[in-house]
Amino acid sequence: MSSEESPSENAQMPNRRGAFFLLFFSLMAIGAGNTMLIAAVIPPLTRDLGLPDWMAGAIFSLSALCWSLSSPFWGKRSNTWGRRRVASLGLAGYAVSMTLLLISAWAALSELITGAFAIFACLVLSRAVFGLIGSGSSPAAQAYVADRTTPQERQSEIAFVTSGFSLGTVIGPAFASALVGIFGLLAPLFITAILAATMSLLLWLFLPENREPVRDASKIEPVPGAIGLWRSRNVAPFLAYAISLSLVTGILTQVFVFAVMDKLGVSGEQAAQYTGPAFAMGAMAVMTAQLVLIPRLRLRNRTLMIVGCIPLLVGALLLIPAQDFATLILAQFFIGIGQGLTRPGFSSGASLAVSPALQGNVSGLVISANGAGYIITPLFGLFLYQYVDPALPFWICIVLLTVMAFFARFAIQDGVGEADDQPGEA
Repeated sequence: MSSEESPSENAQMPNRRGAFFLLFFSLMAIGAGNTMLIAAVIPPLTRDLGLPDWMAGAIFSLSALCWSLSSPFWGKRSNTWGRRRVASLGLAGYAVSMTLLLISAWAALSELITGAFAIFACLVLSRAVFGLIGSGSSPAAQAYVADRTTPQERQSEIAFVTSGFSLGTVIGPAFASALVGIFGLLAPLFITAILAATMSLLLWLFLPENREPVRDASKIEPVPGAIGLWRSRNVAPFLAYAISLSLVTGILTQVFVFAVMDKLGVSGEQAAQYTGPAFAMGAMAVMTAQLVLIPRLRLRNRTLMIVGCIPLLVGALLLIPAQDFATLILAQFFIGIGQGLTRPGFSSGASLAVSPALQGNVSGLVISANGAGYIITPLFGLFLYQYVDPALPFWICIVLLTVMAFFARFAIQDGVGEADDQPGEA
C-alpha cells in the first residue's frame, strides 16, 4: 500500500491477521529468551562465577541503555526502510547477541576468561548487541499494527500482538528449567539463538510489507511534529508514565530472582525450579489481562493506566513479608495483571495521540521508554536490596505506583490517545 492509504483501508486486508500472528510469534521468541536469561541463566551464572549481585542487574541495565538510545532510531528507520526489514534485522541482532553471550558464559565457566571485570565486560558487550540491534523488532512491530488498524481497534490489536511477548515469558521459564536440569545452565542460550534466527528468517520471507517504505528520506519533506515529538504535550505524559512503569517492573523482576533465592534458601541452578513457575504465573496473568480483560472491559487508555497500578501495588506489597513459595507466586499473579493492563494503555494512547505519518516515530519512543527504567534498576533495585534493606526496593515501587496512578488521572487530558478521537499531529 502507499503511505497515503488509511488504517481503515488496511484493516480490510485479508493477510492482516496472518501478519499479526507472525509478529506475535516473533515477540514471543524475544519474551522467551529474555525471561530465560532473567529467571534461569544470568543470576545463577553470576553467583556461580562469584560476581556480586548488582553485576547481574548491570548486565541488563547497560543493555537497556543501548535499547533506549537505539529504539527511536529504529522506529524512524522503519518508516524509510520498511517495517519488515527492521523487524527481521532486530531478530537477527538478538540471535547474534545470544550466541555471543553463550560463548562468553562458556569461556568464563571453563576459566578461559578469568577476573570479575573481564567476565563482566564480555557478558555486557554480548548483551549490548541486543540493545543496539535487537531493539528494532518491537517498534517496527507496533508501527506495523498501527499502519493496519483503525483507532477503535488499535488498543486490542496492540494488546494481541504484544501479548506474544507475554506468552514467551510463560513458555521461557518452564522451558528453561527443563533445559537447565537436563543439559546445563547454558542450554537456554543456545536454543534462544536458534529460535531468534529462525523467526528473523520467517519475518524476512513471509511478513507482507504492503506499506511502501520511503527509499530516500532526503527527498521528502519533514513530517510536521516529528522533531521533538517526545516533548509534545500529547505524547510526553505517556512516555513519562512508561519510563516510571519500566523502573517499577525492572525492580520487581530483577530483585524477585534474588529474593526467591534468599527467602527460600536456594541457589544456583536450583533457583530456576522456583523462579521459572513464578514468572510463568505472572506471564499468564499478563495474557489474561491483555486477551480477556481488555477486550471485555473496553476501558479508555487512561483508565487502564490508572487501574493497572492497583494490582502492581498489591504484588509489591506481598513481596515484602513473603517467606513461602505460594505468596511469591501470588505476588507474581498480581504483578502480571497490572502489567497486562497498563502497557496497552500507554502504548495505544501514544499511538492514537499522533498522526498516521508519525507512527514509526512514536513507536520507537514508546519502546525506548519501556526500557529506560531498566537502566537504573541496579541502583534502586539490586544495590539497595543487597547493601541497604531487602524490603526497600519494594517500598520504592509502592510509592512510584501511587504517584503514577495520580499522574495518569490528572496529567493526561481527556480525549488524548482515545479511540473515539481522531489522532492529531504532535
